[in-house]
Amino acid sequence: FSDDYLPKKPRFFRAKARLAQEAHEAIRPTMVSRTPDSIKHALSSDQYKLYDLIWRRFVSSQMAAAVYSTQSIDISATAPGSSEKPYLFRATGSRLIFPGFLAVMRSGDKEEDKELPELVVKEILRLLQLFPEQHFTEPPPRFTEASLIKAMEEEGIGRPSTYASILSTIQQRGYVETKGRALKPTAIGIQVNDLLVEYFPDVFSLGFTQQMENNLDAVAVGDSPWVKTVREFYQPFAVKLEVAKREMPNVKAPDEPVGKICPECGEQLIYKWGRFGKFIACSNYPTCRHTEAVVSSTGVKCPQPDCDGDLVKRRTRKGRTFYGCSNYPKCDLSTWKRPLRHKCPSCGGLLVAQRKGIAKCVECKLEHDRSKLK
Repeated sequence: FSDDYLPKKPRFFRAKARLAQEAHEAIRPTMVSRTPDSIKHALSSDQYKLYDLIWRRFVSSQMAAAVYSTQSIDISATAPGSSEKPYLFRATGSRLIFPGFLAVMRSGDKEEDKELPELVVKEILRLLQLFPEQHFTEPPPRFTEASLIKAMEEEGIGRPSTYASILSTIQQRGYVETKGRALKPTAIGIQVNDLLVEYFPDVFSLGFTQQMENNLDAVAVGDSPWVKTVREFYQPFAVKLEVAKREMPNVKAPDEPVGKICPECGEQLIYKWGRFGKFIACSNYPTCRHTEAVVSSTGVKCPQPDCDGDLVKRRTRKGRTFYGCSNYPKCDLSTWKRPLRHKCPSCGGLLVAQRKGIAKCVECKLEHDRSKLK
């Protein structure tokens, strides 16, 4: 690219969070002259796509800004011969004048400019179509995993290395459930939050978390003794802890019937909550201690011969999702990939979701376009 694509001064970027330790988690090319195309022969398809994304993002961060020409037109609209007060409409458009960093980020593709046609003042316009729409004020959207991490970064809470464990903990313990991409608080999550905020308002606040991060960093660099830091926190906390032990109500999540009978004693099975999340237990506890894991069916039958089980969604002890047969341990079939209802057109084996738009057979290992499966 020409010198026009260089900014007047080199661009420097600071950490979003003041105390973030981002250097060891950064990913950047070791040498900018190693363009993606120059090393494509030595990379797999996935490696090339990842490196191409990183390289383009890195290079574009040091390029000049893109320049657009923006237009705005106000239209005074009245019906012919009408004496009513005219309505005001506004149309906006833009045209790319200089691509700047977009020349790299776009990979050479040109986006369609939303440019308005040439108009003159007092020109009569003809109404082609009218779209009546009414917009109401909506509440802010629920957090997704990405937006929750962004909010924690902005508030100075946690570290990049702790975000994954925070997200897995609140989901494994049943405080939130995933609806699409959104994180929706559960009934037990709301109860736990209300009680903790009521009895420990100083601890469950953004200000406390930020200050504790600062105090622990001061201990780490030797500016503050750890005994003093712990004492300043624990002495007032211990008092509130004793009050909570005496006065906090022992609230339990309501039992939810499963609709199944316990195979050991014949009583009703119910959903319960434990430290590792939701599970199924016998309502006759503690006389009967039968428990089952909560599983979600995929609607796919187990492909193993002489097995009438379904493939269900399960979790490992560390919270990782996998799919296995509902007849386990009699049938030990399992896969990390989500099973699909279609069968392999080549061998009739089980198909799993390999990546976006692609299915892979676990038997013959062939890949297929999911849009062409029947």
